[in-house]
Amino acid sequence: MILLISDLHLEEERPDITRAFLRFLQTRASQAEALYILGDFFEAWIGDDAMTSFQHGIAHALRQLSDSGTRIYLMHGNRDFLIGKGFCREAGCTLLPDPSRVELNGESVLLMHGDSLCTRDEAYMRLRRWLRNPISLFILRHLPLATRHKLARKLRKESRMQTRQKAAAITDVTPEEIPRILREQGVHTLIHGHTHRPAEHQLDLDGKAARRIVLGDWDQQGWALQVDQDGFRQTSFSLS
Repeated sequence: MILLISDLHLEEERPDITRAFLRFLQTRASQAEALYILGDFFEAWIGDDAMTSFQHGIAHALRQLSDSGTRIYLMHGNRDFLIGKGFCREAGCTLLPDPSRVELNGESVLLMHGDSLCTRDEAYMRLRRWLRNPISLFILRHLPLATRHKLARKLRKESRMQTRQKAAAITDVTPEEIPRILREQGVHTLIHGHTHRPAEHQLDLDGKAARRIVLGDWDQQGWALQVDQDGFRQTSFSLS
């Protein structure tokens, strides 16, 4: 069994989500061969050198799962793209590039966070290109901690305001991007998060069946996609 989750947005201000995640690690995830976390695992991340006791606690819980035999893979999201090798070493997880092709049930599947598919949000795409530039990343990682905290708060505030003001179609994936990336990567199944719109979309790709599975976010409830001999099944569950 393989499990895939995304968009937990872990933070101290949401202890209900943290408790649900720790319970998830001790129950369902402990039975899995592998756990994939496809971005926005944390609500914010300003650098491995700024880890709090809360974040160390999450890393410790992941390390316990990893040591028990479950492989853990982590992908950057738009909120936590500064997670680095230090956290991954502590947590016992492997950092995946976005996008990544993996084998699930004998099928080549494309995994993404999903924000790069929202090309109609031109302002965000410009910001994303700047933030992910290697030079920008180097500068960000070497800013004083106080400056990084201030910048993170500013970006989060602006992101929330802009999201409320933008039309839903702007903040969702661009439909034309889906067949393009599927063809480019040579796959017929795409799994991503980011949009907080859990669903499975059936597609026709050059006369062949294809699908896009959108992972749900952990806010009002939790979501997990399970892959096993019975196929791909996403279910929700209570956080309490």
